[in-house]
Amino acid sequence: MRQRRIVTGGALALAAALLVSACGGGSDSADSAEEINTSPTGDGQTLTVWTYEDETSAMGIAWKKAMEQFTEETGAQVDFQLKSFEQINASASQVLNSDSAPDILEYNKGNATSGLLSSQGLLTDLTPAVEAYGWADKLSESLQTTARYSEDGVMGSGNYYGIPNYGEYVQVYYNKDLFEKYGLEVPTTLDEFTAVLQKFKDEGITPLAESAQEYPLGQLLYQLALLDADRQWVTDYQTYTAPADFHDASWTRAANTLKEWVDKGFISKNSTGQKAQDAGDAFTAGTNPIFFSGSWWYGSFTTDAKFDWGTFLFPGAKLSPGSSGNLWVVPENSDAKDLAYKFIDITMSPEIQNLMGNSGGIPVAADESAITDEKSKELIKNFTTLTGQDGLAFYPDWPTPTFYGEINAALQELVNGTKSVDEVLTQLQTDYDKGVKEITG
Repeated sequence: MRQRRIVTGGALALAAALLVSACGGGSDSADSAEEINTSPTGDGQTLTVWTYEDETSAMGIAWKKAMEQFTEETGAQVDFQLKSFEQINASASQVLNSDSAPDILEYNKGNATSGLLSSQGLLTDLTPAVEAYGWADKLSESLQTTARYSEDGVMGSGNYYGIPNYGEYVQVYYNKDLFEKYGLEVPTTLDEFTAVLQKFKDEGITPLAESAQEYPLGQLLYQLALLDADRQWVTDYQTYTAPADFHDASWTRAANTLKEWVDKGFISKNSTGQKAQDAGDAFTAGTNPIFFSGSWWYGSFTTDAKFDWGTFLFPGAKLSPGSSGNLWVVPENSDAKDLAYKFIDITMSPEIQNLMGNSGGIPVAADESAITDEKSKELIKNFTTLTGQDGLAFYPDWPTPTFYGEINAALQELVNGTKSVDEVLTQLQTDYDKGVKEITG
């Protein structure tokens, strides 16, 4: 649900002047696993790789090592090109339909991005490579959801058009110092969590750092709904396999709980004007002791928070917002597909995955015992717990391209009190149904 991940088909405009043509050489791939060359040679050739992960990030550190290993194993050089997220998404459709396409790139997952390009025939069907290298054995079922797309570009079924290399999820960040000061333990149930919120309020502290202008409050609403949900509920909501009902028990309880927490002062009404960064800054400053948000905050909290803090999964939840990270995709126009597959396989190796984990990232196939940093262990352990119970429930705004803003607008009215719980749920139902109809016809 991060704002930077929202991309619509209308945003796929030309920015080719910003992009550099440099396809690498190598053999074409084939239609079956037996025809995939898992030991390609690349002497005198260059593999062009586009990503939007800075070299100082966990993924950047790990992938730099992977590029070195790739050159050692294949003899091919790597032309690494750092692009902005907006660069790639603004021009992907047109660039991938030209000779300027790279051999492999990091690309966003979901129906409006990888799904759209796969349905347009711009991405290579990776299914034979998945079988040849055994990547499916390294990815949990929920991680594979964003890698597979139907002929219409809807995620969750069909062939593989991308391979995730890292993960992300939403969890509870808490101020350990303040929990200790007020004699509080990490809650394990919703009732215990509510009691913690009440204790802080009784001490004159607004417990939850929140933003209703951007994604955090929407993720909290979704998490509360997920407490009563199961995998089929998520599948129906995300992929339209059955009508979603915003007046069912899950959504009704979630909205009522949020309203109650606002009325009790657990969430400030000022959150209607707060952005996600404002909420994160409030947690970092020690103003609010609890923040429910994504693992992408981990790095900044590590460097910016001046108090002892920790994380835990939302109490009582078996499903939480989260998904794979972005995908490795191979453009159909790449003429070095076997080399691209080899590079993907190296990034999935234990050495590279463990390096990512020890650098503050969330690898999808690491050896947990090889992670040495204590906070990284906690981060990865929580993710492993979620994936182990098939608990990644994706994000509430994914079903339609416009739902992100519509959720935020509805929740601002809930917090302000300008709409009742029933009116907010009705509005969400109307917005969701309209968006799904535009997609499915």
